[in-house]
Amino acid sequence: MKAIRVHEFGNPEVMKLEEIEDPKPGQGEVVIKIHAAGVNPVDTYIRSGLYPFKPKLPYTPGMDGGGIVESIGEGVTRFKVGDRVYIAGTISGAYAEKSLCRASQVYLLPDKITFKQGAAIGTPYTTAYYALFNRAQVVPGETVLVHGASGGVGTAAVQLARASGMKVIGTSGTDKGRNLVIEQGAHYVFDHKEKDYMDKILSITNGKGVDVILEMLANLNLGRDLGILAQNGRVVVIGSRGTVEIDPRNAMVRNASILGMILMSASEKEIFSIHSELIAGLEKGTLSPVIGREYPISEAPRAHHEVIESNAYGKIVLIP
Repeated sequence: MKAIRVHEFGNPEVMKLEEIEDPKPGQGEVVIKIHAAGVNPVDTYIRSGLYPFKPKLPYTPGMDGGGIVESIGEGVTRFKVGDRVYIAGTISGAYAEKSLCRASQVYLLPDKITFKQGAAIGTPYTTAYYALFNRAQVVPGETVLVHGASGGVGTAAVQLARASGMKVIGTSGTDKGRNLVIEQGAHYVFDHKEKDYMDKILSITNGKGVDVILEMLANLNLGRDLGILAQNGRVVVIGSRGTVEIDPRNAMVRNASILGMILMSASEKEIFSIHSELIAGLEKGTLSPVIGREYPISEAPRAHHEVIESNAYGKIVLIP
């Protein structure tokens, strides 16, 4: 089969399309024929070698995908060959024609959800859910600000927060992105390229501030985030590309919390519970992944450049 392989950590061009052996399922394992693979910012951090968890080289990138069960190993009873599924984690990597997964990493894909949308569920929706409900412990009626709300995690967070009864504010750097954020259910959206957009956000809360902020770029925004939090407000740091200087007094006077998160720290029980809720939302139609761009798997380097450098708009997927 064809698969993207990384033999050394570095820039996107270290990813090469190669021919490798087809995976075979062992005890409790499933082989999925991949129809679409999701590209996440975390994939780029791992490939660069900057992520805390480094895979053994060589490896195939990617954790998310949508496809069909091709074969199953001993002890697997939740699936049968031919089932439509999405994967949220993988043993062998998702940027490939086939992927070996533990059965616990595979979930049935609702009929109304396409394979491309299935590739946009795993990391983005699990991250958004974990940030909102497990880390920030949001409750209906609170105000949630989603920075970078037009990307994969951002659109997921907007949909989840709106469906759960929160007042939702989003930011995006383009008109197209801001229109998308409103379409996904945000009550307000602001251009994070404007100098005074934080003042505008504070203004619409009548000076009270926002209860929860989901922060995708903490090295740029965290210091300012603390200035618009409500009393007992929480910032969940989902992404950061460097260091940041903050004034701790802004957190002290608000009794505020800065909460870090990394999805790999979630327990298997937590992940299973999250996906049970996500599938219910997908079936009801309150959740619907947005696909922005798709590329053939051979263009994985281009996809990695774009997921970091471009203004986010939905999910980027690779087609084997």
